[in-house]
Amino acid sequence: MNDSVKEGGAKSWWQRLTGGLKRTSGSLGATITDLVMRGPLSPERIVEIEEALIRADLGVDVATAMATTMGEGRYKNLNEVKVVLAAEVEKVLAPVAKPLIPTGAKPFVILVVGVNGSGKTTTIGKLAARFRAEGRSVMLAAGDTFRAAAIDQLKIWGERTHAPVVAGEPGEDAAGLAFDALEAARAQGVDVLIVDTAGRLQNRAELMGELEKIVRVMKKVDGSAPHAVLLVLDATVGQNALSQVDVFLKTAGVTGLAMTKLDGTARGGILVAIAAKYRLPVHFIGVGEGLDDLAPFAATDFARAIAGMEN
Repeated sequence: MNDSVKEGGAKSWWQRLTGGLKRTSGSLGATITDLVMRGPLSPERIVEIEEALIRADLGVDVATAMATTMGEGRYKNLNEVKVVLAAEVEKVLAPVAKPLIPTGAKPFVILVVGVNGSGKTTTIGKLAARFRAEGRSVMLAAGDTFRAAAIDQLKIWGERTHAPVVAGEPGEDAAGLAFDALEAARAQGVDVLIVDTAGRLQNRAELMGELEKIVRVMKKVDGSAPHAVLLVLDATVGQNALSQVDVFLKTAGVTGLAMTKLDGTARGGILVAIAAKYRLPVHFIGVGEGLDDLAPFAATDFARAIAGMEN
């Protein structure tokens, strides 16, 4: 288990993760248990299991495969059902659970993208805190030049994490600012440069064009930059997250994901559907607003939490 927070006064990471996925685990647990505990599974009840998995946002293909596997078993108790469900979810998630920063490039440039309200800027701050705690030097670039509040918010995170922030005035050219930030990070020998961007709606062509420009301009400084394009997804948007991945993948060359707001109101199953369809690395998940509520993605923990298993 991920022991990023120890037992004691504060909730452990496992407690927060299971709390964040309780909507998914609760609905799945009640439905599937009722179906499988009534004796041998008929074809009709296997279809009902599949429908329950689809309602939990796991996706049609994943739901069909899982329902078929579960239909082949004979279960004596609820725990046996949960073990099978967790194992099936983990099969999908294990290949995509990967660290964000490998060894190599310095500065390692992370371009953070996503729609308004997904939690981008807060995620950047939490990443900066984590990297600083690991002993890495970090620089932040306030590339969301559309909103003065976003610039101010990033500056606050910079102060909290002791990371310098490259920022301009609202309305300034974001690509130019990213260019300056990368040059500064190289000159200062910074380990990690994290670049914020404006929250783009995936149907706004001109904003997507600017995002492409940021990538193009950064490559003039370092042909391999950005080394990671991290898409921050809000778990509460459900199926709409799939279309966000599709568009940002095509426009910005997304290389990995962070999913936020797994706070108990979301159906976390959408992460399983995304993993199955796109096979993009999942680097981090967030279960709340606290500094410790963002942690590296662990497939086993997530699968067990979705299935409603005990620690």
